[in-house]
Amino acid sequence: MPAKQKTAVVTGANKGLGREICRQLLADGFRVILTARDESNGRAASERLATDYPDIEFFAVDVTVQSDVDALRHYLDDRYQRCDVLVNNAGIFPDPRHDLDNPWPSILTANIDTIRLGLETNTYGALRLCQALIPLMQANQYGRIVNMSSGMGQLSDMNGCCPGYRISKTALNVITRVLADELQDTDILINSMCPGWVKTDLGGEGASRDVSEGADTAIWLATLPTGGPSGLFFRDREPIPW
Repeated sequence: MPAKQKTAVVTGANKGLGREICRQLLADGFRVILTARDESNGRAASERLATDYPDIEFFAVDVTVQSDVDALRHYLDDRYQRCDVLVNNAGIFPDPRHDLDNPWPSILTANIDTIRLGLETNTYGALRLCQALIPLMQANQYGRIVNMSSGMGQLSDMNGCCPGYRISKTALNVITRVLADELQDTDILINSMCPGWVKTDLGGEGASRDVSEGADTAIWLATLPTGGPSGLFFRDREPIPW
């Protein structure tokens, strides 16, 4: 009996890095569920990919809305009875900086609501997806989870500015470590990664990497063999300090 096609979910995937991760997973033979909170943009991205890769679907998910996440879980369970890969790519940069002439936002003057906004999307959103979809992985005794973090969340290299983003990404790394410990001795591997400075809406046109380079480590982690690393932080396929 041929193996069933693996199913991957990529959040925040209507553009940039997320869309490129979808494209590379599709090229590797996955069925991909592209999710985004903006339905029109998400459907448009899915339709563009579908011209070359028919195994793409769109599902509207705002990772800050529990009912959206629950609806995705029910859809995957009813239709495919599986989720093999989850890439938690959805994220925001909440710290306001209106132009390059302004200083980077300081934690001394940060609005707590701004920090909370970063946590809601970048941290709690990823946790919601993990809580919803890991049971499907457990049912099939297989899973790969990639949490899109950042070097700005590294405690080993922490400095000032941008507290909403930094705190949310550091907390995301904590989720990676906690889940990896609870899932040890299973074939569900979860890791954090930093894609580097990538040409996206967040990274800007001055960034040093294109989206294909930024996506490379995500694809590598999403396709790790049994016995691969779990509970680590990577950049360019190499472990980096927390």
